[in-house]
Amino acid sequence: MTAPEQIPVSRIEWKGAVRIIRSAFPPIDLFEDIADPADWPLLISAEQKTNPRVMASIGNLDLVPVERRVGGNGASYLMAPFTHVSTDRPSRFTDGTFGVLYVGNAFETALFETIHHHERFMARTAEEAGWTSQFREIVLSVDADLHDLRGPERQGHSALAPDSYQASQGLAKSLKDAGSDGVVYPSIRHPNGECVGLFYPDCASAPVQGRHLDYHWDGERVDLVRDSGSGEVFRVVDVS
Repeated sequence: MTAPEQIPVSRIEWKGAVRIIRSAFPPIDLFEDIADPADWPLLISAEQKTNPRVMASIGNLDLVPVERRVGGNGASYLMAPFTHVSTDRPSRFTDGTFGVLYVGNAFETALFETIHHHERFMARTAEEAGWTSQFREIVLSVDADLHDLRGPERQGHSALAPDSYQASQGLAKSLKDAGSDGVVYPSIRHPNGECVGLFYPDCASAPVQGRHLDYHWDGERVDLVRDSGSGEVFRVVDVS
C-alpha cells in the first residue's frame, strides 16, 4: 500500500469539468436554499414536524463537516454524493462509508466512465435491448489540492486497476484520514482523459445543468447516445 506522503499533491483548477448523473435524482430543496449551511439542522428539525420523510431526501448530513457544506443554486449536485452513501454502492475510491464526487475533465471522459458502469449494471440485471435511463450532464468547476496519481511513474499503480477497487479503496481511506481533499487520476475508461475523486463538496463549485442524455443498450453494450434536447444520436466507438 502506498503511503499518503509518497503521493505528490497538485493544484487542480478545471473550468468546464463534467459529471454525468441519472436524471431520476431531483434537486434537494434544503441544499438549494439560500440559508447558511450552519443553520440547516434547525431547518431540518422544523421541517420534520410537518414532513417526517424529509431525511430520506436529504440523506445523512452528519457525513459532511459543517464548514465544508455548500448551499445555493445547484448545490444538490455537490452535496448529494456525500449524504447519500451506502456500502451497497462502493466505487473506486470509497467502500461506501463516505462520499466521493467523481468528475471528468471533459464531456467525453465523463461519458465513457458512466457508460462503463451503466453497461455493468445492465449486464448484471440481464436487461433487454433498448433505450434506457436518462442521464443529466452537470458542468462545474474544480479547484483543489489533490493527491496526484497521474504520470508515467504511477502507471500500473494498484489503485488504477481496471477491474478491482480493493487497493484504491484502501488508499482513499488512508488519504482521507490523513486530511486529503481527494485524488486526481487518469481515466480508466477514456484514454488521455483525467478524473478527480473529491472527498468534500466545497472542492467544486458553480454546477450548471447541461444536456439530457439517453443511453441505448444493445443487449451487450451501450452502442448509442442520444441528446434528448436536440434529438441527435451518436454511435459509441470503443476507445479502450
